[in-house]
Amino acid sequence: MVKSMDVDLIFRVAAVGILVAVLNQLLIRSGREEQAMMTTLAGLIVVMMMIIQQINSMFTLIKSTFGF
Repeated sequence: MVKSMDVDLIFRVAAVGILVAVLNQLLIRSGREEQAMMTTLAGLIVVMMMIIQQINSMFTLIKSTFGF
């Protein structure tokens, strides 16, 4: 069963992806390839931080479940 928190994370990741894709295309078409690459990297970092927070929450839950 999918929890609402899981769906929320999927929507947030998708939103970042869409925003980065649009910005990337706009920057490339205006001749700013370097800024487009930096935008892509920044989007990747944002998504990775969101996922790392969820992994941290998962490990915290596991630790509390097993009494560590």
